Amino acid sequence: MSSASRNSSIDLIRTAALIGICVVNLPYLALSDSDPINISTTYDHTAAFLIEFLFQGKFFLLFSLIFGWGIEIQARSAERAGVPLSRRYFRRMLGLAVLGCLHATLVFTGDILLLYSVLGVLIWPLRTLSARGLVKVALLMVLIEIISIGLIVYLLSSTEDMAPVYSLGGAFSEATLARLEEWPHAFAFMFLYQGPLAFGAMLLGLAAAKSNFFAHRSAGQHKLGRALPWLLPLALAINCFSALVAYETNLMGLIGLLSIAIGAPMLSAVYLYLLLRCGQWFRLPNVLIEAGRNSLSAYVTQGILAGLIFSSYGLNLFDVFGNAALLPIAIALALLAMILTGLIAQHWGRGPLEAVLRRITYGAQKIR
Repeated sequence: MSSASRNSSIDLIRTAALIGICVVNLPYLALSDSDPINISTTYDHTAAFLIEFLFQGKFFLLFSLIFGWGIEIQARSAERAGVPLSRRYFRRMLGLAVLGCLHATLVFTGDILLLYSVLGVLIWPLRTLSARGLVKVALLMVLIEIISIGLIVYLLSSTEDMAPVYSLGGAFSEATLARLEEWPHAFAFMFLYQGPLAFGAMLLGLAAAKSNFFAHRSAGQHKLGRALPWLLPLALAINCFSALVAYETNLMGLIGLLSIAIGAPMLSAVYLYLLLRCGQWFRLPNVLIEAGRNSLSAYVTQGILAGLIFSSYGLNLFDVFGNAALLPIAIALALLAMILTGLIAQHWGRGPLEAVLRRITYGAQKIR
């Protein structure tokens, strides 16, 4: 893949995904209660609805898609180097798990790195499937997601312990102990709620790499473009409905929750196509290109910056801003995290966490 093609697709998608993930995560780090039912102002209620409608679960799937794409790129790299992929791959997944555990306890219990590590191990037996076979398994994940959401509803009907809670109060040591206590419940929730769709997106990303989906004017992009006229209105309708009834506890709320399994991937596909088109019209600044290529560091930096701003061991601005103010703050924070990461990568050659993960992945081997 040429650098231009890479810039117009992979890096742009990663950049958008990092911003979208920050928009979703920040209310959990900055508010004691982001439930629209308990929000008094119209602006905050509208912002909470827009986050649920346009962001929740969508950009996470784009990030997962690129993760799956990267598996095939790693396989090709190992083949060129003439070394087995398995050793490098599982060392990488182990390194990702270690970084995820540290991130969850020290920064944010809503960590996705350990989840990606677990799903990365689960995808290993499927890596040799054809692109068509991978797509078929990915579509099956929609059904698994519906079943998984049903399981969550059943479990939460008898206990609230599984619902994710995020701690920034008290001294850093107190917040760390609280995160350590909350993390198992948060991870179990994320594995059930986001795991199946994320796994499906990874499979699609692997299929995209095998079929050269990201190549300019590829057949896959053409098919996605042809589906857009019906995909866009249907995706908007389903996600609007699920956002409107997101906090209802009746039958409509349950239907809305289950509809996420269909609506989120559809809107993510729309975003993917639009980002691909945008990538042909303009070039990202080099600092953001570097941030996209070092997305692990950029992602973790988001949580670190949020902690410094909102925690009691930072500026203590927790519960100061509502959802309406947090929306632009999240975008600015994500961009700041990416700029810092990009500048470090430009100076040192890669982001700090990428350097750590690379060392774990290759060990004492000569890196090619």
